[in-house]
Amino acid sequence: MLSNDKILDNQRKKEWLANRKKQLERNPDELAMRIRQGDKVALSRGLTLVESTRKNDHETALTLLDKLRDQTGNSIRIGITGVPGVGKSTFIESFGQVLVEKGKKIAVLAIDPSSEKSGGSILGDKTRMNKLSQLPEVYIRPTASGGSLGGVAKRTRESILLCEAAGFDVVIIETVGVGQSETMVKEMVDFFLLLMLAGAGDELQGIKRGIMEMADALVITKADGDNEAAAKRARNEYKNAMHLFPPNENGWIPKAMTCSSYTNIGVPEVWETIESFANKMTLSGFLDANRRGQEVYWFKETLKEMLIANFMDAKGMKERILAAEKILFEGKGNAFADAKELMQFYITQLTNAKN
Repeated sequence: MLSNDKILDNQRKKEWLANRKKQLERNPDELAMRIRQGDKVALSRGLTLVESTRKNDHETALTLLDKLRDQTGNSIRIGITGVPGVGKSTFIESFGQVLVEKGKKIAVLAIDPSSEKSGGSILGDKTRMNKLSQLPEVYIRPTASGGSLGGVAKRTRESILLCEAAGFDVVIIETVGVGQSETMVKEMVDFFLLLMLAGAGDELQGIKRGIMEMADALVITKADGDNEAAAKRARNEYKNAMHLFPPNENGWIPKAMTCSSYTNIGVPEVWETIESFANKMTLSGFLDANRRGQEVYWFKETLKEMLIANFMDAKGMKERILAAEKILFEGKGNAFADAKELMQFYITQLTNAKN
């Protein structure tokens, strides 16, 4: 049985740790220092700040990102997409272990579908990459998509920067896998990998030509056992189809490949393809130019997001929007006229605030 002094010491220790955690979360200087040192706990807290919708957290996150900016940009950023059931998490587990064997440190940002009730992630990818998650060279962060159309969480791009600052050589974005809406990931990665199944048409897989045209490589998964021959046929079909697409501005010819996450056959070759791409794009200057273009894209997207948030926060705006929606649903309103009226109301509020 513990003595009263021992109990008191334990309580004081818990209080000290709790206060230390709060100080760390509020202190971007110390958080930045620990992230640079590769502290995964500090990285998790930094990512929580970045993902937070609280205004104070948002300001702290911006300060943190600014302090770490010089340590970013040194990884290969890989986006991996494909419909549910194609085996994205299984592929990443096998692929990640190959990279670790080659001496790489890997961060996986696994974007899960959001629960309609809680907003939290549904699938929990960390639990589906059991072996990979136990390796010290690997960091896995499951994040809810928040209903994002592009299949990526709102702050995924900032999360990539924090992972790079923590010293990860490869940052993998595993997206929700919802077909043609999964396009925003292309604007935050260097290499876009599309996973496909053999024996299923485009309509069944939900993959349209647009998303295939964006892929830097297409990999037919589950190429083992009785499915191996079908996977090879599918690879050849997609290879022929991809030759009909318009040429990429970077001069890269997309690859069609097969692999088995179960036997690991073909998985190392996927990494070799990505390395070859990264080397060629770096030498040509396209990698840097593409990232600068992505910076412009996200500047515009962030500006849109801020303007919409400011618009929605205007006094009385939410009530007016609900009223307009009710009228439109009853078939009495005019969408364009009502939207114009709300915009005029917003402009008037801004003008009055200045006077």
